[in-house]
Amino acid sequence: MKSLVRLGITLGLVSSTLLTAVSAGISPALALPEEEIVKALDTVPVFLITNGQGLPLSRPLNNGQNGQNAQGAGSVAGVYMSRQEAQAFINELRNAKGKDQKMEQLVNSLQVTAVPLGKIYDQLRRTANEKNRLVFAFKPLESEVKGALELLRKTDPKISQFPGVPIFIVRFGPKKNYVPIKLPSANSEIIPLFFSKEDALGLLKQVKPKYPEADVQVVDVDGIIQTLKQNNDPWLNQVVLVPSKEAREYIRTLPANSANPGKPPANQPPKKR
Repeated sequence: MKSLVRLGITLGLVSSTLLTAVSAGISPALALPEEEIVKALDTVPVFLITNGQGLPLSRPLNNGQNGQNAQGAGSVAGVYMSRQEAQAFINELRNAKGKDQKMEQLVNSLQVTAVPLGKIYDQLRRTANEKNRLVFAFKPLESEVKGALELLRKTDPKISQFPGVPIFIVRFGPKKNYVPIKLPSANSEIIPLFFSKEDALGLLKQVKPKYPEADVQVVDVDGIIQTLKQNNDPWLNQVVLVPSKEAREYIRTLPANSANPGKPPANQPPKKR
């Protein structure tokens, strides 16, 4: 989880950034290496509900007839974008009535474990062809999904749902290029992709006086991953995924040299049943 700590330092600089107006040229190219995609995703913490052995809380995938679990269908575990929402689900289970002793013991052992998003992606990629594999269902923040729909309905009032975890990107200029940020401590620029609508609107507010046509584009995280996999355009090397405020606050609690923010170690891939 060292990458999360580094991002926490970077985010401290973003609040005092100098905006620059540069174009990002786009041309067809080879896909980014998988290790670069994992590295980009590793800057974002996500949260699993795990038991005392470090196994994610999961349920069988019902791919058989009459709702029965098909042999080799695997299991699905929830991946929360919010640590608080993951803990709220555990509390709900603990407050449920009618649990037998075995279930009571299981529920009492549950905890929230932080894992870099890149580890989730890497495990999904490595086990894609396994029959009895563990898959992950992402649980986006409801408030961010609502914010994404509010933005999308400005151009299409008929949109009723958003499939996935929303990402917010600020665009400017007639070509709708993505807004880059120049860090005061470096000569390099980054292009922030926000998991929070509020953060994106904060950057938009800075851009608007000079570029009145600037706006916020909403995409889903799967679309970002596919772009990283299929292109190696120069601007993709500038992309930085910016976690939500809640996730950033969690990152700040990590020791500067810590790679183990959770118990079991959060920089390890989730164990499989």
